Amino acid sequence: MSPTTAHSAHAQPSGTAHGHVTFLGAGPGDPGLLTLRAVEALSRADVLVADPRVFEVVGPHLRAGAETPLQAVGDDSSPSAAGPDDAGDLVMRAARRGKRVVRAVAGDPGMDADATADMLACAAEGITFEVVPGIAEAVGVAAYAGVPLRDAEGADVRFVDARTADERTWTEVGSSDATVVVSTTLDSVGATAARMVASGRKPDVPLSVTVAGTTTRQRTWSATLGTVERTLKAAKVLPAADGGRSVIVVVGERSAPAQREQLAWFESKPLFGWKVLVPRTKEQAASLSEQLRSYGAVPSEVPTIAVEPPRTPQQMDRAVKGLVTGRYEWIAFTSVNAVRAVREKFEEYGLDARAFAGIKVAAVGEQTARALIDFGVRPDLLPSGEQSAAGLLEDWPPYDPVFDPIDRVFLPRADIATETLVAGLIEMGWEVDDVTAYRTVRASPPPAPTREAIKGGGFDAVLFTSSSTVRNLVGIAGKPHNVTVIACIGPATAKTAREHGLRVDVMAPEPSALRLAEALAEFGAQRRALAIEAGEVVKRPSEKRPQRRRARAQ
Repeated sequence: MSPTTAHSAHAQPSGTAHGHVTFLGAGPGDPGLLTLRAVEALSRADVLVADPRVFEVVGPHLRAGAETPLQAVGDDSSPSAAGPDDAGDLVMRAARRGKRVVRAVAGDPGMDADATADMLACAAEGITFEVVPGIAEAVGVAAYAGVPLRDAEGADVRFVDARTADERTWTEVGSSDATVVVSTTLDSVGATAARMVASGRKPDVPLSVTVAGTTTRQRTWSATLGTVERTLKAAKVLPAADGGRSVIVVVGERSAPAQREQLAWFESKPLFGWKVLVPRTKEQAASLSEQLRSYGAVPSEVPTIAVEPPRTPQQMDRAVKGLVTGRYEWIAFTSVNAVRAVREKFEEYGLDARAFAGIKVAAVGEQTARALIDFGVRPDLLPSGEQSAAGLLEDWPPYDPVFDPIDRVFLPRADIATETLVAGLIEMGWEVDDVTAYRTVRASPPPAPTREAIKGGGFDAVLFTSSSTVRNLVGIAGKPHNVTVIACIGPATAKTAREHGLRVDVMAPEPSALRLAEALAEFGAQRRALAIEAGEVVKRPSEKRPQRRRARAQ
C-alpha cells in the first residue's frame, strides 16, 4: 500500500460503512494444504484478490458470484500478475464498498511484506480484518522434498530470502552452523551458493534444491555448495522449471539432505507427475480422479460420450408413475447416468427421494450407490463381488411369491445397454420393465491442444473403462501415441483396444475402475523400481518421446 493510498484512506468520512478483509495464506502450491478456515472464508467472500498462481489454488472454493477483479487485469481480460499496489488498491476499494474481501497470498500472510502493508492500511482506516495463516513456502516445500529442518539435537534454523538479504545477513549465516533455508530463483542458485561460501560456509556442505515445490511438477536435487551449479547444469534444469514459484534451497550438515532417499515421500509416489487421461466426465470420474491424485498423478477428464434424453419420453413417464403407485418391488440402477435421469424426472413431477418408500433399490457399484446416497436413497443391494451386471445378479434374490407381493422390476438404462441383467432377472422369475432412461451419443471432440497431446504423447497413460470409451476416444481425438501407457478395465475392453492398434500395458485384476487405477499405480511403481535399480533417472513415459517429436509438439 503506497503512502498516497494510505493518506486517502484517512480522508474517508468517519460514517462510511466498511467491509471486512481476510488476509489468507494459500500455502506453497498444493491445493490440499488449504486450511478449513481458509475454505470457510472463501465460501463467504464477496471479493477475492489473488494473483493468478494463487487463484488456481483458492478459486475452486470461492463462493459463486464473487468478484475476482485481479483476474481481469491485463490485455484481453487475461489473468496476469498485478503489482502489490494494484492488489492493495483493489482490496481497499472493495472494503470501502462494504464487501467481505479475501486477499489471498502464496505461503503465509505473515511472511508477505505487501500483505503486512495492506493490514496497516486497513487498521489506519478502521477496516476490520483477520489473518488466516497458511503453510509458509520454505517449510512446506522442505517437508514435501523429504528434507527435515531439525535433527534430534535441535539445530538452529535460519530463513533467508536471497532477493532481499543484505551483507550482514550473509555474514551471519556464513559464520554459523545453522540449517539455512533460502528462498531464491532458479537462475540465482549458483550465485547464492557462492555467496554462502564467500561468507564462511565450506564448499562441501550438503544442500538440496527444490523447484515447483508441493506441486506435481516438483523436482529436488541433492548436491553441495561447491557442486550445485554443475549438478543443475548436468540435469539440464531450465529456468522455467520453477513454475513461477520460489526455489527452496536447504543448506546444512544437520538438515539431512543425505537422508532424502528414505524421506522423499512425495516425489516417490508411484505415478508422481504422470498426466493420466480419464475418458469420462468430471462427475463420473470424481472418485477415480481422486484416487489417481493420491498416487501422485495429474488426471485429465475428457468425456467421450454425451447423455441425451430418450427420443420418446412416454415410457419413462409411465414407469415413474408406476413407481409412485406401487407397480414395482425393485428398481435397479446400473449407472450414475440412470440415477441422474430418474432424479430429473422426479424433479419434473415435483417428487423427491420419499417416493422410493417401500421399494427395494439396487445399485451396480459404489459410484452408482454414491449418486443414490446424494439423492437421499440408500441402496438395499450392492454386489458383494464384481461390480457389474453379472455381479449384481449373483446377489439378487429369486422371485418368491410368498415373500414378494409384487414380481416386477423397474430397470432404467441407456439405449445401448446389454441384456445380461434383464435375461438373468427373468430367469429368476422376475418381470422386468426395461426402460430407456437416456441415450448415449458420441461426445464432441476435445479442444485442439488436448487432441494434440493425445496423439503426440503428451499423456503418460490413458484409462479405458469400457470398449465404447476406446472407440469413442479414437473417434473424437485420434489414437494415443505409442509411448502412452494403455490401461484397460477388462478383457473385452483390452480386445477392443488391440483392434484399434493399441498396445495394452495394464489390465485391472477385476472390472472395477478403482482397481484399474490401483493396477496402473503398481505398474508405475515397478517402472520406477527398475529405473532406480539400473541407476537411471526416473522418467515418465511422456518424457521418453523422441526429441524431434517433442520439439514439434511444443
